Amino acid sequence: MIIPNNLQRQFSLHADEYKRKACEILDSGWYILGKEVSLFEEEWAKYIGSKYCVGLASGLDALWISFRLLGIGANDEVIVCSNAYIACVMGITINGATPVFVEPDQYDNIDANKIENAITSKTKAILAVHLYGQSCDMTKIMDLAHKYNLKVVEDCAQSHGNHWEGKTVGTFGDIGCFSFYPSKGCGAFGDAGCIVTDNYDLARLFRAFRNYGSEKRYYNMMVGSNSRLDELQAGLLRVKLKYLDDMNIERCNIAKRYNEGINNRLIKKPLIRPGADSSWHQYVIHVPKYRDELIEHLKKHDIGSLIHYPIPPHLSEAYAYLGYKKGDFPIAEKYADEVLSLPMYNGMTSEEQSYVISVINEFLPGDKQ
Repeated sequence: MIIPNNLQRQFSLHADEYKRKACEILDSGWYILGKEVSLFEEEWAKYIGSKYCVGLASGLDALWISFRLLGIGANDEVIVCSNAYIACVMGITINGATPVFVEPDQYDNIDANKIENAITSKTKAILAVHLYGQSCDMTKIMDLAHKYNLKVVEDCAQSHGNHWEGKTVGTFGDIGCFSFYPSKGCGAFGDAGCIVTDNYDLARLFRAFRNYGSEKRYYNMMVGSNSRLDELQAGLLRVKLKYLDDMNIERCNIAKRYNEGINNRLIKKPLIRPGADSSWHQYVIHVPKYRDELIEHLKKHDIGSLIHYPIPPHLSEAYAYLGYKKGDFPIAEKYADEVLSLPMYNGMTSEEQSYVISVINEFLPGDKQ
């Protein structure tokens, strides 16, 4: 049995609808900023619980444009978790601002109890990254933001439809950023992204900025970018959005099977923060010892796995100029050495789930036999 991380399964679940929608858009002759984008923006805003949604070309664009339009740049600092995906940090540094790293907690997200100690006179914002499909502690984060008059940007790339204290993530801060990369919960069939906000003026600026800084054709109010969600992706996302809740429930059921079935003492299963739920973008275990051996064991049994993420941003070559060294953020570094994402995809069969569980429970390194 071969167990990949399978995107084709998602497509096959509703293939006829995707094909009809694609042909409908191709036949229309209108491919940029048309009715599909407008309708998707309305539907996504309603689903998330925000007043406005602006479709963009990618999740990274959502991040860096957010900080740009919030006026955050050179000499400003933005707090971000030390184990985030590097795109989160790029969203800050593209604008010339400085990332200030805060270690993660036992739930793999930023430790909100450590944020206050990282705030300085240069701090302008907190980037709350809802990693792996689980919310940060948004109550503490928003309390700090109000106390110190900070902007809050939420990175919801991996959190499509999950909640903190019953409220959908992306609706707490000034701006919620979403990626619709194909592997995301509501994944497109190429690159795509959006922001959500309750601020009319910000939404208006985003709409202009994504289109060369223009509200009216050939009249440019600012130096903008080309970051438009195209009609084809918007239309396909509209199809997938209809099934997002069902897909999240399915992933929750797979996670439940894993939680109940995996009992290997060498493995730490993921924890859910009290007050949060999870859309289970990833099912991430911690393997404090023998992770490489487990990866090889899974591979030998044709089970795919991934490390999210093997190099913390502060140790990446891209950010060598920040001057950090190994040991500066030991928790993030420890997590990078022990996290492993197990197969988690819509359309995964019960037999496949049982096979993964069985193979993991059988794992015993040579020196432990």
